[in-house]
Amino acid sequence: MAGRVGRGGLVVAVLLRLSLSWNSLFGLAAVSAVAVIAPAVVGNAGEGPDHDYATGAVIPFTIALSLLAGLSWGMVGQRWRATDSASMARYAAAVRRYRIIVGLCVAVQAPTAVILAAILAPPARFGGVYGWLGVAAAVLLAGFALLAWGLGRIPAESPWTHRSVVAATATGTVWLGISVAMAVQPAPAFAHRTYTAQQVFLGFDLPLAPSVWRLLTWWRFDIVLGSAAVAAALTYLSGVVRLHRRGDRWSRWRTLSWLTGCGGLLLVTSSGIGAYSYGMFSVHMIVHMALNMFIPVLLVLGAPVTLILRALEPAGRGGMPGVREWVLSLMHSRFTRVLSNPLVALAVFVVSLYGLYFSSLFDQLIRFHWGHLLMNIHFLITGYLYYWAIIGIDPGPRRLPHLGRLGMLFAIMPFHAFFGVAVMSMNTLIGTGFYPELQLGWMHDVLADQRLGGTLAWISGEVPVLLVVGALLSQWARADRRIAVRGDRHQEAFPDDDELTAYNAMLAELARTRR
Repeated sequence: MAGRVGRGGLVVAVLLRLSLSWNSLFGLAAVSAVAVIAPAVVGNAGEGPDHDYATGAVIPFTIALSLLAGLSWGMVGQRWRATDSASMARYAAAVRRYRIIVGLCVAVQAPTAVILAAILAPPARFGGVYGWLGVAAAVLLAGFALLAWGLGRIPAESPWTHRSVVAATATGTVWLGISVAMAVQPAPAFAHRTYTAQQVFLGFDLPLAPSVWRLLTWWRFDIVLGSAAVAAALTYLSGVVRLHRRGDRWSRWRTLSWLTGCGGLLLVTSSGIGAYSYGMFSVHMIVHMALNMFIPVLLVLGAPVTLILRALEPAGRGGMPGVREWVLSLMHSRFTRVLSNPLVALAVFVVSLYGLYFSSLFDQLIRFHWGHLLMNIHFLITGYLYYWAIIGIDPGPRRLPHLGRLGMLFAIMPFHAFFGVAVMSMNTLIGTGFYPELQLGWMHDVLADQRLGGTLAWISGEVPVLLVVGALLSQWARADRRIAVRGDRHQEAFPDDDELTAYNAMLAELARTRR
């Protein structure tokens, strides 16, 4: 594993040297994130009781740690290359952003480190090499937090700023090494314990059959997607507040749509619905339909990219590109044009539905918590891309006319209906190496639960279509009104326009001939 990660890092490093655009850097950052996450989720964090919490915590922890170490080394290199006043000015601007990123990373790492320590090295089983490595990691985290606090109070041009960056680089590098060492050491929490099958596969027990009350009130927080839902809602509200303070207006319906979507994401991933979806195919299908067909509609109608572009100030000529420029570049990139192409979005939506459940891929992913997370994230992204091509408000690549979008919406319905009917009719079990192994005492017929999931998929596939059709027809009507208003204004401004007069005469002649 270490050799493969090392070779992957070498490939990314070479490609970084050849990259000349922000968009390619975004892609390489995503590849690098997957590379550093993979060893972490299959190690101590992916085993034993509460491994759903541990896996959810180790993902942001590892990304933040890798970002800190890599970014700190990059800052040292930039300072080394800064030999004139212009490069020093760019370095000072980079330091100001570095402070913000360091603060955010420490804010992410502190709570996730506490969660990992409580699960993998509880006080009752603390000790040995793993325990001492944990103490060293805690000391380094405190040191990094102190450096982040100090960086926020030192002028960017001060020599102490560079010294603090060097200290942060050394701290992050040692911390990264300790984290790798802890990953290969057996965690104390696993010593001399016996587990139930549900704790091994799920991380927790499901002793009672689900009920509506239990699905809504028995919460098990999803650290990745639940936190993402809360962060997305708060970030959106901060953008709306910034617009209002500036005297600009923002649609309340868009705000309500976005917040409802974030609330739905939190509900289906962190309530009893999310917990039981790990052990029941029928509840899993509820989560799938919600993440793939309901929640994306609400998020798309919230127009988050438009809010970002309106809330953030442009960098200006000669300024360093910021979030606004990065978003604009990504929206007009070739990658976005390909994914937002109606045929591509439709193909990804359909192929991922059939390719996941009617192959061995689902059996492989369902056994691991990171597999559940990967599927849920995939459902959400593919649904967002599909509905963005149909009812998207945000700027982006050229879209189909409204009639073409309506046809694209109806084109998906037969595929979805056939999928639900196919699952209902199957006599073989999906996830045959997983669901029977859970040994749920109240689950008497796993195949019947699967057929219930197919029924839910078949029924729920028609409901969001009504919402999308309503939104699309509303957008179509508004577009026609805008065209009519522009035509009226043009006629008022240019009453002697020969082209417009000839067009109106043609319409009048057609009306007379039809009589």
